[in-house]
Amino acid sequence: MQTDLRGRDLIGDLDFSKEEVETVMDVAFDLKRKRALGEPHAYLRDKVLAMLFFFSSTRTRGSFEAGMAQLGGHGAFIESKSTQISHGDTPKEIGEIFGRYFDGIAIRHVDWGIGNGYLNAVAQASRVPVLNMQCDIYHPFQILADLMTIIEKKGRDLRRKKMVVSWAYAASYQKPMSVPHSLILQMPRFGLDVVLAHPPEFRLMPEIMDQAREQARKFGAGFEVTDDMEAAFRDADIIYAKSWGAMVHTPDPDEGAKIIKKYAHWITDERKMALAKPDAIYMHPLPADRNIEVTDGVMDGPNSVVYDEAENRMHAQKAVMALTMR
Repeated sequence: MQTDLRGRDLIGDLDFSKEEVETVMDVAFDLKRKRALGEPHAYLRDKVLAMLFFFSSTRTRGSFEAGMAQLGGHGAFIESKSTQISHGDTPKEIGEIFGRYFDGIAIRHVDWGIGNGYLNAVAQASRVPVLNMQCDIYHPFQILADLMTIIEKKGRDLRRKKMVVSWAYAASYQKPMSVPHSLILQMPRFGLDVVLAHPPEFRLMPEIMDQAREQARKFGAGFEVTDDMEAAFRDADIIYAKSWGAMVHTPDPDEGAKIIKKYAHWITDERKMALAKPDAIYMHPLPADRNIEVTDGVMDGPNSVVYDEAENRMHAQKAVMALTMR
């Protein structure tokens, strides 16, 4: 167990080593057990977390606020557009000042080409940990919750388990690429053979792909890429299918929306799920475009673990906050 996480930022998935992520998992499972038994665990009494949102949220805000309260502290919700951040405060000023007001700064900023740079600029000026609630490149807390859920459902030994990370159709908007990025970076470290499936226009950032291949090589895991959704699903142990935008192909949102419409058949339905192993689990970070991105029959079916996955957001986040904000 690694015990030197106090004061550490978590912005990108590789900021924590595999051993440090294992420590997070150990603490998260312990906190989940304490929550189930009603055991007090106020490790962050009188601590306050600034939760700065540039993009609306349901699970992220709820899980961080609830988690801080259960740890004995407080989560302060701050919306960028209703503060001077929207017309004056710089990232350096936020880092310097919030770093003096608060014991941690959590930020969600998913604007393409902007979000990650903003988080790093705040972190450079902050004297307290900066935690990434999602940016345009990474979503580390979602993936920690995903890993926790996979361990619960598939056991600690994940070697040779096949995990499909697939693009899926969604018409609502060009969703961030951060979830697939973070999945392909983190999951090979734990022995999962990752198959990345997407139409040609929805490729991920080349530098992230290079890092994912390196993690797979380092930890002896498989990493493949295909443009065939059904082929990817065959004999899978884990299906993680969600939409993301075509920002690497084109930064133009209108052009991206036109491209998305070409692939309405990339839906996770019962027929495709039947290609996976009978005990395969279906995962999604939510919200999903029901009956567009995934059918009700899959989302609410026996293979779905989306609600356990959502709950585990809180436990994984509590673990990181307890370890970094003490």
